[in-house]
Amino acid sequence: MGAETTATNHHHLNRQAAFGVSIDMLPQSGSPTCFDSFDDDGRPRRTGTVWTTSAHIITAIIGSGVLSLAWAIAQLGWIAGPAVMLLFSFASYYTASLLSDCYRTGDPISGKRNYTYTDAVRSILGGAKAKACGAVQYVNLFGVAIGYTIAASISMMAIERSDCFHEKGDKNPCHTSSNPYMIMFGVMEILLSQIPDFDQIWWLSIVAAVMSFTYSSIGLGLGIAKVAETGTFMGSLTGISIGPITETQKIWRSFQALGNIAFAYSFSVILIEIQDTLRSPPAEAKTMKKATLLSTGVTTTFYMLCGCMGYAAFGDLSPGNLLTGFGFYNPFWLLDIANAAIVIHLVGAYQVFTQPIFAFIEKWVRSRWPHSDFIAKEFNAPFPGLRGLKLNPFRMVWRSAFVVLTTVISMLLPFFNDVVGILGAFGFWPLTVYFPIEMYMVQKRIEKWSTRWVCLQMLSMACLTISLMAAAGSIAGVVLDLKVYMPFKTTY
Repeated sequence: MGAETTATNHHHLNRQAAFGVSIDMLPQSGSPTCFDSFDDDGRPRRTGTVWTTSAHIITAIIGSGVLSLAWAIAQLGWIAGPAVMLLFSFASYYTASLLSDCYRTGDPISGKRNYTYTDAVRSILGGAKAKACGAVQYVNLFGVAIGYTIAASISMMAIERSDCFHEKGDKNPCHTSSNPYMIMFGVMEILLSQIPDFDQIWWLSIVAAVMSFTYSSIGLGLGIAKVAETGTFMGSLTGISIGPITETQKIWRSFQALGNIAFAYSFSVILIEIQDTLRSPPAEAKTMKKATLLSTGVTTTFYMLCGCMGYAAFGDLSPGNLLTGFGFYNPFWLLDIANAAIVIHLVGAYQVFTQPIFAFIEKWVRSRWPHSDFIAKEFNAPFPGLRGLKLNPFRMVWRSAFVVLTTVISMLLPFFNDVVGILGAFGFWPLTVYFPIEMYMVQKRIEKWSTRWVCLQMLSMACLTISLMAAAGSIAGVVLDLKVYMPFKTTY
């Protein structure tokens, strides 16, 4: 009993340290409201559920990646394309389940919380691997911000070109530049990036998830309509044939297709951050596994339908971006709705992926210069309707600079498929496979050379091989694009 009392007092003292108040100011332990509004780590009580978490994951998964899947299946064919997609789906779900067990170190209910992916790696694997993980994670998130800026600008241009084709006919080139649209997207992100915390953008995730279903459904519907119109399923068992492209191009494109599919499943990079929004009980890992199963199942079904129907509609001529490659011209208003939904979705998804970078830099700066008013001082937003929004001078400058940088790089390298392939290749193995498996094995004390250990290592090595192949194909694609590219002058 004495040990129990000591533990309770120690817990209260921790709370005192966390909030800078004296024990006398806290509610007495007999009070029904004692710490009701706080979690076991002294932070405000988390409110996330299976549904909000699934919305976050769906927002993260069904991004612009879905639009390149018809092209990816066209490179691989009817046998390898769907098979590779199912394998990526299984690997992503399985390793995400392993990763969700690493949110708490030790006990799954009362163990120490890890607030970020890098925190989990540091806590379980140690400092050196945490630094490597942090570098890969933040470079990958930075790259995703660039990829989403490119994809959003392409969709905005597609709306302009679709209306132009409707007015002037399909034969008119209707050329337009992506630069003004990238700047427009950047301005929107600068404004939204001033929302301080990940937990405060749940509504943005739900809007984005609804939008992702909207444009995926339109892409699927147009694919089905095209197949119904022609009465034939296009495509072949082995994908695009040698002739229109050389044998070497076929190999590089097949490798790049692996990267595009990997990118379509890259959500583990922010899984721990999403899990940190969940309320408990039940244990966060239990809720996370349910949400991961639900969201991976839903997105894989959508991916299979969109990718396969897009390939069935266009065969070898499947565009790199299903809704902006102008395989479809009509009904033009439906294409406009789909592309507007993509833009709204990417506005939200950009925030979901960049919040961990923002939080990391701001935490580091605050620990380095804790007494600086520029860094620490906050004031209420002077805008009507935004009274609860806190603004901070450092946050405004740093987040705006980040968005400007991603926008400028996007204007320099506006290659949708290649950038998506590189991001998928770079992030898939280390973040989706290697670190979750390594942490799980340490956390669960899996014996070396046991059957489980060998199977997990084989899965890791297979995924590493796929990532290397995907990286090679995507880099080859960028090299080819750069031969005919003029910076800031590309038109479509």
